[in-house]
Order: sequence, then structure tokens, then C-alpha cells
Amino acid sequence: MKVCVTEKPSVARDIANILGATVRRDGYYEGNGYQVTWTFGHLCELKEPGDYTDLWKRWSLSALPMIPPKFGIKLKDDEGIRKQFHVIETLIASADEVINCGDAGQEGELIQRWVYQKANCHKPVMRLWISSLTDESIREGFQHLQPASDFDNLYFAGLSRAIGDWILGMNATRLYTQKYAQSQGVLSIGRVQTPTLALIVARQREIENFVPEDYWEIKTLYRGVTFNSTKGRYKTEGDASQVIEHIHELPLTVTGIETKNGREAPPRLFDLTSLQVECNKKFSYTADETLKLIQSLYEKKVTTYPRVDTTYLSDDIYPKVPDTLRAMVPYAPLTAPLLALPKLPKSKKVFDNSKVTDHHAIIPTNVDPRTVPLSRDEKLVYDLVAKRFIAAFYPDCEFATTTVMASIGDYEFKATGKVILKDGWRSIYKKTQEAEEKSKDDDDNGTMPQMTVGESGPHEPSLLKKTTQPPKPYTEGTLLRAMETAGKTVDDDELRDAMKENGIGRPSTRAAIIETLFRRKYIRKERKSLSATLAGCQLIDTIKEPLLKSAKLTGLWERKLRQIERGEYSAQQFIDELKQMVNEIVLNVLRDNSGPSIIVEQDTPKRPKGPAGTAAPQAGEGQGQATEKKPRAPRITRWEQVICPVCGKGHMVKGRTGFGCSEYRNGCQTVFPFTDYPADLSPAELNSRLKKLKK
Repeated sequence: MKVCVTEKPSVARDIANILGATVRRDGYYEGNGYQVTWTFGHLCELKEPGDYTDLWKRWSLSALPMIPPKFGIKLKDDEGIRKQFHVIETLIASADEVINCGDAGQEGELIQRWVYQKANCHKPVMRLWISSLTDESIREGFQHLQPASDFDNLYFAGLSRAIGDWILGMNATRLYTQKYAQSQGVLSIGRVQTPTLALIVARQREIENFVPEDYWEIKTLYRGVTFNSTKGRYKTEGDASQVIEHIHELPLTVTGIETKNGREAPPRLFDLTSLQVECNKKFSYTADETLKLIQSLYEKKVTTYPRVDTTYLSDDIYPKVPDTLRAMVPYAPLTAPLLALPKLPKSKKVFDNSKVTDHHAIIPTNVDPRTVPLSRDEKLVYDLVAKRFIAAFYPDCEFATTTVMASIGDYEFKATGKVILKDGWRSIYKKTQEAEEKSKDDDDNGTMPQMTVGESGPHEPSLLKKTTQPPKPYTEGTLLRAMETAGKTVDDDELRDAMKENGIGRPSTRAAIIETLFRRKYIRKERKSLSATLAGCQLIDTIKEPLLKSAKLTGLWERKLRQIERGEYSAQQFIDELKQMVNEIVLNVLRDNSGPSIIVEQDTPKRPKGPAGTAAPQAGEGQGQATEKKPRAPRITRWEQVICPVCGKGHMVKGRTGFGCSEYRNGCQTVFPFTDYPADLSPAELNSRLKKLKK
């Protein structure tokens, strides 16, 4: 008998139907020589500190660092899980062969391996590895089962990640909570969540400390075309006005005309991060919402495996593309031109085996979406994936860019215009394109009238006052991009691909990390913008260890995990390095006598007081609600703690000439000049003075 173990009941049902295991038993399907059972995601987890020794049940600085001599696993404490595990254990005991039908990824491999270990499995194990759940894909996968040992490195990487997160999360959370937390709340620290929080805090500080400056630009209108001064910005209105006076009566003379033809390739296919970014931008979906929607589309068999970090397809997908296009019946007007071609184009920007590892980019399957009930949100996400897939086979967009140089006296001006010659793939997004045309850059004149070098005539100069703008707050979309590139702003797709190796977190876990930061009350959202709470800012200020909050350094750890997956780095060496790092962090924090206090929000978990408590919460896990005593008023040590007495929303920011409100961009004009409030006032002293004002 062959026993197949899937990750969830719905997948088990689909596989059982194809294999002919049509008899429903308690916890599995049976028939045709197969028994098909399932897990419910993680049935097992790493043991908690208190499972190793009673000394680690109580939260104590003297017990740190906690590093077990050997890590163990245990069943989750749930009656349903215990019952289903017993079914799996019994089936494996009498099996001739086990087929791992878990989710085809690092986390899915870890889930299955832990179950087999706990069930004491010594039977031959084969691996089903597929990129979609269509009947065709499942049949093809069972025809090409692979030995489980081929995926050992994938498991080692997943295990290293889990153990690494345990070592860092358990120790650092207890360490910082015991050392710095005010009241009984928990300060949650994580290998990925803390550097992500640091990114948000750093951006927030950039915005708060930004000092806006006015500048002026000179433009002039000639024959309906806007020309811009090549000098760019003028720092004072006086300098710019002098130029306006000088050129006002002088004619504009065209000195050069250059037209260049260009091509724009179709956008890359979606990986999970780029899809989450696009959905956040277009529909304001959170990263977690997008992940759930694309996962649902995958389980409904209309899109391929979603938790991917590549935008390429493997060569073996190319012959299947026509069938996929034919199945996309609602998009027939867009697919018809492609299906009419004698042969579909095959671009290296789409098909590249060297850029595909476990799975290819997210694309539609050969299942007609009309045959599957989809929610409104699922239809919107499917539409993005479908159109991006179709566009990949359309021709490039062709355009012409014209640049006209002109002079007015001693001053040079430039005008540009861009005209699309052939829509190509842009014809798929015609409505969106028209909307973008309305909001395009003012410097683009579009189609310009015919001009000749040497022509001259009157013009209408104008002076525009503008103000420098602070960096924009992170949205979930831009934060995902920052996590992917370890905090660097990257727009170019090729450079983005090169930096993925050093990103923080994995595509499948980044949404959960962001949700964890919300749940811990470290960040909040206003419309689409993310900002750090006071507790989040204080936590990052308190952490002095670069490895705990540096996106770049954490990205290097992520790279090592990827190398483990490829068999290029030792899992044991990775764990040993983490153990050494935690030892150093514990020593450094224990030596710190500054003792700042961090207020923990009311609904974060309480740390255990005695032997009943065992573990620090891990990233992504909720530990119940806290009922805490009201904490003492904190010491005022940072400007973020000095609340604006006028609007009550912002806090005081130290500027060039006085203390202002951080909400100045939203209309609060409160300023306390240094003439009345000396620049050397400490946050506590300023807060005391402002309190007296309220009275």
C-alpha cells in the first residue's frame, strides 16, 4: 500500500480522486492501492524552552542564553491534531511506500519531514513536486515522482530557519523584555520582524527630521510647447525673477532637434512580492490579503503555485502556453491575435531555466476561470495575473522621443515629447494607459508641432514656486520591496533580481511579518501609510546590536539560508554562528546600565511569572490577551514622547529655529521658537514647559 500525505484535506480529496482512492475512511481516502491522508499545516513544532529543563520555564536573565544541546519537536497541543497524527502514524506503520504530497516549498517540506520523524517513519519516501493543482499537473507529477533525498537540502534550509528563529527569538525576546520592558508586557524580537520595524522607524525619522526648502523653476511656452530651463532649480526667488526679466523681451531660438525611437518590453511576469505590491497599489489590499487571495486561486486550480520569488518560466512550459491561452475564454479578444500566429514568440525575458529553481512565475492554468466560482476580489487578482501573462507574448511598445533645445539670450531651455508609434503590449491595458496619460509628467509635451533649427519667435515665460518633499512613508507595497532588497530602493527589474538573494524574509513569510508588527502594536496604518508607534521607536532605539535590526546584515543571513538550500553552505555552521551571535548579544545587553524603559501596549502578551509559563512568543504567533496593571508614567527621554499641545496628534521635532510639530504636513503650524524655548532644552524640560501652557 502506498500512503500519500498532503498538507490539507481539500488537496487530499483532489489527489484521491485522480488516483482512484474513492472510499472515504476516518481521516483518509483509500482505494486502488493508495491511502491518501492529510495534515492541517504544521502538526509539529519545535519544543519550547520549558520542555527541555525546568530552569527555562521561568523568565530569568540568569538563565540566558537558552541553547538546547539538541533540538527536538513535539505535537501541537490540540485534540484534532493529535487525532489526525494518530491516523497518519498508523497508516505509515503498515505502508510499503510513503509519498510526500506536501506543499512544494521549503515550509511544506519541513511540515512533512517533522511528521515523518514524529511517526518514526523508516519506509521509502518519494516526493510529488508540482506547480499547480490541476488534474493534468497532478497526473504528470505522479508519473515523475522523485526520491525524497533529492530534497534534503531544502529540508535542511527550512530546519535551519526554524532553529535560527527559535534561538534568536526566544533568547532576544526574554532578554529585552526582562531588561527593558515596563510592566508585564512582552517585547517581541525576531530575526526578520525587528529589521523590518527598523526600516519603518528609519523612514519615519527621515520624514520627521526633514526640513522643507522652497525653490523656483523657470518655464516658457513657445508654440504650445513647454520649455524648461536647463539650469534646473533656483534657490531664491530674486535670482529666478532676474532671469525672467532678462528673457521676457528676448525671442526664443531653436538650436537643436533630436528624435530617437525606442522600445519598451512587456512587464515581467508576477512573483509573489510583485503581485502583492501591484495589488496594494491598485486595490489597497494588504500583503496578507493578496497572499490569501492568490492561494485561494491556486487551490481553485486557476493559477499556479503562488509562493515564488522568480518572474521567469522554465522552457518546458512553452509548449503548454497555447492550451492555457485557449482556456482563458473571457480574454479571447486579447488571446486571439496570439493564437493566430504560426508560432508564439519565445523571449529570454520570459523563458530562462537558469532563473527558475523550485517553481516558475505565477501564471494562469489551463482551467477556464468561468467554470470556477470566484469572489470579486479573486477576479481582480486573477485579472492582473491573466493580463500580465498575455502581455508577455505581445510585441514591444514602440515610441519616439523628441528633444528640442532652444536658447533665449544666454539661457538654454529644453522641451521633450514622447509619442507612441505602436501600442504593442500596452493595447492590453488601454484604459489604464489613458488614465496614466492624464496624470503624466508635466515635462512631457506628447506630440509636438514641427519645428526647425534656427526658427525664432516670442514666448511666454513663467516662474513656478515649489517645495522640496520629504521621503514618502512606507506603504505595505513599498515595504515589501524594501524587505526584498534589504532596504535599498530599486526600480530596475534586473537589479531587483540580483538583490533578492540578500533580501530579508521569504516571499511567503513577509506578509505574516508585517501582520506580526501590527499585532505587537509596533506599527500602525493611516490610510495606506505605515508608521511606527512610540513602543516601536523606543524598541529600535534601545537595540544597539546591528545584527538584530540591520536589514543588510539580516539579508546576509537570508543569503546563507538560500545557500544551504542549494547545498553550498553548511546548516551546522549556520546554527553555530547564530549561537555565537546570541551569546554575544546576551553579554552586551547585560552590561548595559542605561536602563531605558519601554511601554508595552495593553493587549500584547504578558510574560509568565512562574513555572506555568514556558515560551516567549514567536513571530507570527498570538499568545492571548494581557490584563496588566496601569504602568507608571515613563521618563521623557526622546522627542517622540513630547506630544504637541495644540493638535494632540503629533510630537515635537527640533528644527533649525525652534521646536515644531511633526504633523506640520497635515496642517498643524505649531512652532515654539528658540528665542522663547532655548535649543538646549532636553525633551523632559520641554515637555514640562508645554504642560504648564495647557494649565
